[in-house]
Amino acid sequence: MATQPDVIDMQIMWNRLVAVVGEQAQTLIRTAFSAIVRECEDISAGIFDLEGRMIAQAVTGTPGHVNSMAVSVGHFLRHFPLEDMKEGDAFITNDPWMGTGHLNDFVITTPAFYKGKVVALFSCTSHLMDIGGLGSGPEATDVFMEGLYIPMLKLFDQGKVNETLMAMIRANTRLPIDTEGDTYSLAACNEVGAKALVQMMEEFGIDDLTALSDYIIERSQTAVMENVAKLPQGSWSYSMMTDGFESPIELTGTLTISDSGIHMDYTGTSPLSGRGINVPLAYTTAYTVFGLGCVVASDIPNNAGSLAPLTVSAPENCILNALKPAPVASRHILGQMLPDVVYGCLRQAVPDLVPAEGTSCIWNITVRGRRTSGPDKGRNYALAITTNGGTGGRPGLDGLSATAFPSGVHGTPVEVAEILSPLMFRRKELRPDSAGDGASRGGFGQDMELINTEDSDFELLAAFDRVAFAPRGQLGGKDGAAGVVGLSSGRPLATKGTQVIRAGETLILSTPGGAGLGDPADRPQAARDADISAGLITAKGIAAE
Repeated sequence: MATQPDVIDMQIMWNRLVAVVGEQAQTLIRTAFSAIVRECEDISAGIFDLEGRMIAQAVTGTPGHVNSMAVSVGHFLRHFPLEDMKEGDAFITNDPWMGTGHLNDFVITTPAFYKGKVVALFSCTSHLMDIGGLGSGPEATDVFMEGLYIPMLKLFDQGKVNETLMAMIRANTRLPIDTEGDTYSLAACNEVGAKALVQMMEEFGIDDLTALSDYIIERSQTAVMENVAKLPQGSWSYSMMTDGFESPIELTGTLTISDSGIHMDYTGTSPLSGRGINVPLAYTTAYTVFGLGCVVASDIPNNAGSLAPLTVSAPENCILNALKPAPVASRHILGQMLPDVVYGCLRQAVPDLVPAEGTSCIWNITVRGRRTSGPDKGRNYALAITTNGGTGGRPGLDGLSATAFPSGVHGTPVEVAEILSPLMFRRKELRPDSAGDGASRGGFGQDMELINTEDSDFELLAAFDRVAFAPRGQLGGKDGAAGVVGLSSGRPLATKGTQVIRAGETLILSTPGGAGLGDPADRPQAARDADISAGLITAKGIAAE
């Protein structure tokens, strides 16, 4: 290869970097202990240049992790300057304001060396099931109640593990084996990424990534700005109500499209909650720019360049810009609603490009308890069984049923949940009549029934939404069905907070349906007949129309 790579070389190496971080991510998924990582891929993985700019990310992973991790590497560089880094070092934090928004996400950043010098940084994130405190529910009144708080620390010092830190981690979790294993899996995936990068650099005959990084970022930013230029300029506002904790929450945003890019401002949004549904700005930014990117950068790789034209602001200590020490454990509830607010603004400018409102926030069935029989008697269990509702109707396409958007995580297989706990699903199926009607109908939610097979109680750490305020139809479409949380006895449960499910009780959950888009009169009869034949629209549902 010539000393100065040409454009074709650059493009090939760019694609190779995507493969490198893909291998990094798959290592994390294959070696993780927690099912939410192994089965649901609740992770992020990426490579960064020496300025802390993300130049490639793995195609798997959640926007909340990826786009907030994109900022966290800059914080690592402030605490650990490049000139002080040594081969075998690795750094860790779960600081919600320098990481990915809550304590249950560990972020590990590792320098990659080639010919004795740092050439890049690999970073990764995954969700750990238990890091002490009250657990991953929203009941805490400050971040210190939410679990173990790890500041910016060295996890490895020239290959030697920080045994004191690992002892602290093991001592502050109900699942010490899983939590220790997940921490090492994060470190391992970065190491695999660094080795793959060295092989790539040797193969292509380059000693640093500066030219490639500049090419990727400049090319991506230019491509996004070209797409932004095709949109009408102006400002549009939209508001949406969500269930909240103590009281309903109003999410209000104003979107402005200009020559410099797209800016989303959340002035007018509700103030802080006293409970853990608050959102650090990094997480607010992560899901906002993801929503925007789906419209203006859907075919452009995600990196510092493609993210640069998309900016976000929110007043300090509104619920979308929570400052320390606000409780933030369930920041995903409101954070994952933000693409719907973005689309509410964009719909006024480009109505043919965005979907109706959907379930949006994932319905994690977060449970914990203690085994009372069998070979695991006396052992704690804790897991998040990831389930989802319907997405909103899309322009020219129906919404997706039981699908996580915008989070992108996979649903937890029933078999896995039943192996890892004494809980059993008596029922898990699509929820008829839950989709909002429209020219494009929304996606269907799910009906689920869950019991404990042992004669013992278990705890539900509820963090559900769209129960008081269902997804709203747009452009004449109908609303999706609201969610339901209750027991077989008929007693409703609170949608947020830890509650005990007594032995013999059946937990009943119905996830929301996505809203419809466009006039139902414009829906093709063949599509409606297909839903009726599949049993997704019943006679009751037809009468309701």
